[in-house]
Amino acid sequence: MATKKKPKLGQNFLVDQGACLRIADSLGDLSPKTVVEIGPGHGAITEHLAARCGRLHCIEFDPALARELEFRFRNQPQVTIHHADILTSDLHAMLENTASLDVVGNLPYYITSDILLHLFAAARQGILSRAVVMMQREVAERIAAGSGNSEYGALSAITQLHARVTPLFTLPPGAFNPPPEVYSTVLRLDFAPRFAELRVSFDAFNRFLRFSFAQKRKTLANNLRSAGYSATELATAWPASIAAQARSEAVPLEAMAELYRSLQGARQIQP
Repeated sequence: MATKKKPKLGQNFLVDQGACLRIADSLGDLSPKTVVEIGPGHGAITEHLAARCGRLHCIEFDPALARELEFRFRNQPQVTIHHADILTSDLHAMLENTASLDVVGNLPYYITSDILLHLFAAARQGILSRAVVMMQREVAERIAAGSGNSEYGALSAITQLHARVTPLFTLPPGAFNPPPEVYSTVLRLDFAPRFAELRVSFDAFNRFLRFSFAQKRKTLANNLRSAGYSATELATAWPASIAAQARSEAVPLEAMAELYRSLQGARQIQP
């Protein structure tokens, strides 16, 4: 039996020129900046960025599109096309003579979380200042959700540990060719990691958050018991700022960090 052929690389190209301009405008003055564009495709946003920024690095995974872009921007020396995978690209090497990078991109739906985690790692190194990224609307809503919202989860918390999140606008399927089956939302991430402020380390607190949100229908205490904490350990360390039967989605980052610090000495969470 014949199988249905998947779209190549899951590509949906932004063709709404007004949206391309709004994305470029949302980055503000780019004249002194070095910008990294993720997945430029046919260059719809690239042409606006190339005219505005000091340096532009375009990371394109598709070899045919990379060749197309190299030809199109061959007379613009400030533009460098990289036929590469963003997940293995060394963003630090693109700094050159600038203190930090701005990032822009239409993130492929199937690796949105992986790309965000790659950007967060760069943000922890202090080499990213902001990103304007487009993704599936439902994912963007989870990322931007605050505690107390049912959409708030591990990805929300991890993102908000690294950046201030601002939803900009949402685009319908018709803004793309071919049209996807979902709406897409553009977010701005202003990177400002909070690890020092909250007195947590990334690796251990990241594991703690993932255990805390492991099962959304469970309470925070039950999720942590499943991670290996005893009822006695939790009762001893439990802060007054968190209700005893609270679910993780109801707990702000500050209170979650307070609980983590209280428990840190009681038990080392294993990965």
